Amino acid sequence: MIAQLRKLNGGSSLARREALSFYILILPWLVGFLVFLAYPMLRSLYLSFTSYDLLSPPVWVGFRNFERIFSDANFWQSVKVTFLYALGSVPGGTIIALALAMVLSQKLRGVNIWRTIFFIPSILSSIAVAVLWLFIFRPEGGLLNMVLGVFGIQGPDWLLSEQWALPALILMSWWSVGGQIVIYLAGLKGIPEVLYEAAEIDGANDLAKFRFVTLPMLSPTIFFNVVLAIIGALQVFDAGYVMTRGGPNDATLFYMLNLYERAFQMAQMGYASALAWILFVIIMVITLLVIRSSAAWVYYEAEVR
Repeated sequence: MIAQLRKLNGGSSLARREALSFYILILPWLVGFLVFLAYPMLRSLYLSFTSYDLLSPPVWVGFRNFERIFSDANFWQSVKVTFLYALGSVPGGTIIALALAMVLSQKLRGVNIWRTIFFIPSILSSIAVAVLWLFIFRPEGGLLNMVLGVFGIQGPDWLLSEQWALPALILMSWWSVGGQIVIYLAGLKGIPEVLYEAAEIDGANDLAKFRFVTLPMLSPTIFFNVVLAIIGALQVFDAGYVMTRGGPNDATLFYMLNLYERAFQMAQMGYASALAWILFVIIMVITLLVIRSSAAWVYYEAEVR
């Protein structure tokens, strides 16, 4: 009995030391989370119910900021522009990234060099990328219009045109899909070769193997990339700020750009905080809808009985 009690006490002491070590090790992360994430979020939530201009103390106004937002033409324009951008950039980027990953997964000469080339744009500074594409989209002497001119096509004014400014930014977003390509390559490597061999025995051609083997097995990877792409597209800011400043005539007034202007140009911090929380709800709802829809099109091999 005495030996058992000593064993229990020793185990209890060991458990306490392990728990203490655990809390000590996570303390830096916990402090960072509370100081740099939790507090700013709660502070922003409080400010969304106030009128605050950085120079004077916040004044509580209740739901007045939210009521004002829904009657603000700039809010609805920014929502429209951002959704149109997401509708263009996400499907297009997904298709391009998947197609390139399929090509780069083949045993080709110099394939590692090509993988590096396609990945580089995704690690470049977004500001540097925007400046680069400013020169590409120049109406006179721009690379894109020069290429179109070779085929006898008169290129548009791109960023100076209300009609073409947003499509130009969508086109630019397709250039930086290197991160998605890497993830698709990893997913393709994880598909068992035996499935393709079985499909060949059944007489499947390349298109059938892609449709009935590659896509189902790759669907969790596609789902992951699509969710991240949607979240990123709804928070786009750099391209609109550097290249167009929301113009021409608010044709590229992204939601985050509108929020930035309210907060740091008009010093309407309370109003901007309310905008931020509305965007948070929009992203959360859309993400939950995509997750909910995954049951109909995402295949998980482990779930098959």
